Amino acid sequence: MSSVRISLSNPISQLSNSRLQFDPEREISAVRLSSRRVVVGCLNVDVKVPDNAGKLGFGDKSKEVVEDEGKVLVGTYARTPVVLASGKGCKLYDVEGREYLDLTSGIAVNALGHGDEDWLSAVIEQAKTLTHVSNVYYSIPQVELAKRLVASSFADRVFFTNSGTEANEAAIKFARKFQRHTNPNATEPASEFISFTNSFHGRTMGALALTSKEHYRSPFEPVMPGVTFVEFGNIQATKEIIQSRSIAAVFVEPIQGEGGIYSATKEFLQFLHTACNEAGALLVFDEVQCGLGRTGHLWAHEAYGVFPDIMTLAKPLAGGLPIGAVLVTERVASSINFGDHGSTFAGSPLVCSAAIAVLDKISKPCFLASVSEKGNYLKEILKQKLGGNPHVREIRGLGLIVGIDLDVAASPLVDACRDLGLLVLTAGKGNVVRLVPPLIITKQELDKAADILHQALPVLDQ
Repeated sequence: MSSVRISLSNPISQLSNSRLQFDPEREISAVRLSSRRVVVGCLNVDVKVPDNAGKLGFGDKSKEVVEDEGKVLVGTYARTPVVLASGKGCKLYDVEGREYLDLTSGIAVNALGHGDEDWLSAVIEQAKTLTHVSNVYYSIPQVELAKRLVASSFADRVFFTNSGTEANEAAIKFARKFQRHTNPNATEPASEFISFTNSFHGRTMGALALTSKEHYRSPFEPVMPGVTFVEFGNIQATKEIIQSRSIAAVFVEPIQGEGGIYSATKEFLQFLHTACNEAGALLVFDEVQCGLGRTGHLWAHEAYGVFPDIMTLAKPLAGGLPIGAVLVTERVASSINFGDHGSTFAGSPLVCSAAIAVLDKISKPCFLASVSEKGNYLKEILKQKLGGNPHVREIRGLGLIVGIDLDVAASPLVDACRDLGLLVLTAGKGNVVRLVPPLIITKQELDKAADILHQALPVLDQ
């Protein structure tokens, strides 16, 4: 894949832990370029509707839902003041009937957009047939989905979960069990982990321990001990830790989504593969957000030609229904016995049938090629429309996971886009606009998104 760059008279200083330079050989596309926050409380008191609730698309129906939410739900989400009611394709509609172009995909989940006919048929037919039986029994959709995942990946076996954080929890357990299994005479088998700056692996206690942002972890400490955070992309620092510690596994996202759309280099991932093999540690690729077609490759690591021992998946796999998966080699699977891990709901016939429909469509070469083409197109039109703005420092990403790095907070731009009918996300330290549209998005819809982003740019000067 090609790398597109433009130069500015005032170069941007590089962040040592994230601002990696890419070249064509590494197949990562990057374009070099020169708040407000709505919080809805959830206490048993009168709830104030957001100050901007009177803006476009926010009427009495929306106000009623927001007020009710504030009285009955635990206040863990600082929600955007939009009450969504329906969707079709890449469009969403609120309860007042206002249309939004969706470049969030439910945080990279709705890869086939909203209401895909093949997905819908699979869900309806399976719901009429058999929904849930637990993992006490065999079920055909679960086995068929696992067969497809194995056939399309490096893996030999699959373990199903209900989410990405659950998949990473399973990977943690599998890594520790693998070390005990392969070193039966060791007094203290390897049990520690390496994770990286800007990483996000989930919010349950084990996955949280692997997540670098301190504000996610600090309210719940002590979390799982034994995790060392190393600068993302720093080969020498990682080598020293792997050689000096008892490392069970190294967890890394080939492309960091929540962290700000930072891509690893081929050199870095190849080093991790070699270093883990030499140290007896496992290499775990977290592809919860970047996997399953989003990069234009079925799996993000395919762009680098480097393959892990374990890969975790989730977000887009069932097109909006809850699922996660841990893909492992036979070497890892051989260390896992009956009762070592489990889940009541994971891998249900209903969810697996939906996932089969998603995987069958996304894995087609023509579909993946279209994602690559549209990803290149998106970065090019963003460069044209946003590249001259002094607040835009970089446009980076691969396929349809794209970040617009700003020198100011991104939330005002996100809010302005919403008011103009475009839904986008933030990432990184709040200064990155994250674009993860449905993979079915058209070039015309990408044009519209770029136009709205351009139209909203002046808000950054306020």
